[in-house]
Amino acid sequence: MNVAMNVVFIGGGNMADALIGGLLKNGFAPAQLRAFEVDGAARRRLFEKYGIECIAESRGMIRAGEVVVFAVKPQQMEEAARFSGLKPNANLVVSIAAGVTLASLSGWLGGPNGAYTKLVRAMPNTPALIGAGVAGLYALAGVSEAERKQAEAILGAVGGTVWIESEALMDAVTAVSGSGPAYVFWFIEQLAASGEALGLGSEVSRKLAIETVLGSAMLAAQSADSPAVLRERVTSRGGTTEAALKSFEEQKLAERFLRAVKAARDRGAELGAPMAKD
Repeated sequence: MNVAMNVVFIGGGNMADALIGGLLKNGFAPAQLRAFEVDGAARRRLFEKYGIECIAESRGMIRAGEVVVFAVKPQQMEEAARFSGLKPNANLVVSIAAGVTLASLSGWLGGPNGAYTKLVRAMPNTPALIGAGVAGLYALAGVSEAERKQAEAILGAVGGTVWIESEALMDAVTAVSGSGPAYVFWFIEQLAASGEALGLGSEVSRKLAIETVLGSAMLAAQSADSPAVLRERVTSRGGTTEAALKSFEEQKLAERFLRAVKAARDRGAELGAPMAKD
């Protein structure tokens, strides 16, 4: 990995924490990383955990050439951007704020000298907290190939990355992978609850559910076969698995699941719309 860049985080919450930890594990030195965080307890936690420089105020403190990662909550993004003190297009900026469009961020950062164009929007997910996440990335045309690699290296420090061809599709990324861990946790919860309902103990049911999902995901990741093929191999004609899958089909669970994911996508678009109008 190319570690010849310096990265500054605006916001020091859980995702920033995960990214900082991932970058350090991937060869970055603490001196290459900084964080701006208004909360004193969060600053102390990051400094004590990683030994990086942590400052309360970013205005006028961002250095030339630093890659700037906005890791604040969406509702805090406008204020953080307007008061960041960034000069137009002086730094590559990566945003991990869900629902915040690059048009909104560009306007907030642009100032009197025009819009900010060196922007990358990223949608990581919570497994990044253990280095097992995946992030969708979208870059404006003003981002060079070298800068795209920098953004990819930052998000790639905590998992996989994929580039998305249109920002309009970032709401779909949010619905599939950003919200996706909640769907998986829900499935684990239901599988464990079903085990209990069938007479298994709670701890046994929980272990069976978690290990089954974990092992199946690992098999899918390592196999050259599609999930559909792997599913078919588990499904014997006239067997127990087929009985369950027929019940899923009769209840149109695939259609219901698609409607649910579409609802998440549409909600993401709704949340971003008010900010896009600013």
